[in-house]
Amino acid sequence: MRKQFFTILLCGLPLMLAAQESTDAYQMSRSELRGTARYMSMAGAFGALGGDLSAINQNPGGIGVYRSSDVGFTLDFDIQSAKAENAGVSNTTNQFKFNCNNAGYVGTYKMDSETLPNINWGFSYSHPQSFNRHYAGRIGTLNSSISNYIAGATNNGGWTKSDLTTTDNYDPYTSNSSTAPWISILAYDSYIMNPDSKGTSFQGLYGDGTTGYGEFETTEEGGVDEYNFTFGGNLLNKFYWGLGIGCTDLHYTATTYYGEALSNAYVAADKDNPDNITIGTANYGFVNYLHTVGTGANFKLGFIFKPINEFRIGFAFHTPTYYDMHDTYYTVSSYQYFNNTTDNNTGGNSTNNGYNGDTWYQIRTPWKFIASMAGVVGTQGIISAEYEYVGYNTMEVLSDDGDVYTDTKERIKDYYQPAHIFRIGGEFRATPEFSLRLGYSYQTSPVKDNVRNGYENIVTTSTNTQYIFDKSMQYITAGLGYHYKGFYTDMAYVFGHRESDYHAFSPVVNGGNVLELSPTAKITNNNNQLVFSFGYRF
Repeated sequence: MRKQFFTILLCGLPLMLAAQESTDAYQMSRSELRGTARYMSMAGAFGALGGDLSAINQNPGGIGVYRSSDVGFTLDFDIQSAKAENAGVSNTTNQFKFNCNNAGYVGTYKMDSETLPNINWGFSYSHPQSFNRHYAGRIGTLNSSISNYIAGATNNGGWTKSDLTTTDNYDPYTSNSSTAPWISILAYDSYIMNPDSKGTSFQGLYGDGTTGYGEFETTEEGGVDEYNFTFGGNLLNKFYWGLGIGCTDLHYTATTYYGEALSNAYVAADKDNPDNITIGTANYGFVNYLHTVGTGANFKLGFIFKPINEFRIGFAFHTPTYYDMHDTYYTVSSYQYFNNTTDNNTGGNSTNNGYNGDTWYQIRTPWKFIASMAGVVGTQGIISAEYEYVGYNTMEVLSDDGDVYTDTKERIKDYYQPAHIFRIGGEFRATPEFSLRLGYSYQTSPVKDNVRNGYENIVTTSTNTQYIFDKSMQYITAGLGYHYKGFYTDMAYVFGHRESDYHAFSPVVNGGNVLELSPTAKITNNNNQLVFSFGYRF
């Protein structure tokens, strides 16, 4: 008996022609620890301290702490390692990246007033998020197949052979009358799914007696550049306030591969009559390319209150970044089939006849709320703690005209939950010139447990069925600083550890019951960063 399954996502694959989905909105919204060396060496627990070129982007109230002008820049050397594991089989990839994390200037204007001692303003460049990641691995034993997943989704969408077939007068990729997903057209053209004898439904290549393995590789590049203008001041040397406006520039490129090698597969015996099915071997895969650019803006408000000289508390909130986005994408397939009728059927295809697809849309990143406190220990020590709330369940994807995609909004609420970030840092001034610093940061997973564990259907976009869900994120940090007259230099070492789950495609879930699991792998990212800051205060 031929084995096949049917996805429950009646509207899932049609959205592959629309804007980005919930998993992509998260990718563009992730929080990372990046900034000056002093800021990073204390794990970013700087919201109640201020007086730092990157801390004022976290809590704009920190600009009011400045008593003199400041100019500086930061360099970041990032050694990245990604390990992919499945059923005891692991693969590790490494890469080295260099960034300018931060550069800025703060100007101080003294008011000659006890009530308002100074008004400050500043301009800074920061690189708050890096998309750079490379991982690859193998799924040793497949219990399902992407060919069956696409066939089931195509059947649920109601598309037939005539919807996917190119004729002299009909191109399914560009025809105004076509609503068929590109991934379905490409899979049909590549014999990755084949029609039944009536041509009214499709079946994948995995069935009773089929065995095989999968392979995957993902390369991501790019990041977010942010340009901030901050204005603030000091009231009675007790209350420090600040307002910030940020303009962002996002650039992201991803190349992903997923392929399968199957034995005893249900392949087409004759490529001219793909409904004639026989047993054979199948090797096939997809390469997806995505390039995203975006520009956005956000607003930040914050303050620091110092009731006594030895203690400070800080609060800040960040509005979403309002992004205008443009995607360019395409997918290519390759395939090779051996069966009992012909020697082989080998070839490849590309979506949209080799031309790129384009989508324009908007994204709203999460709201953020930050609370912090810091105390002076004796005459040489500082200890600081911070809590940040990131409302990932409030993300939104909108059309180019600003209309909210309500289905995507509901899926964001179904998949994601608020993340909680805890930071603690300390500084010890060993001499008037030298300081030693330590820090630790922990971020909870933004993904709901039932989703991360495979009990929810996951919708993706474009022609890429793959996605990744992050678990917790940790940073362990250390550093030292040297200050001489107006000059200062700081160094930080930052170790970042993040675990994620890779999925080749969505599981199939109906009424809380998992009908088909998705091929998965555990991804462990370890980043070792050396960060150097140089500056001058005057």
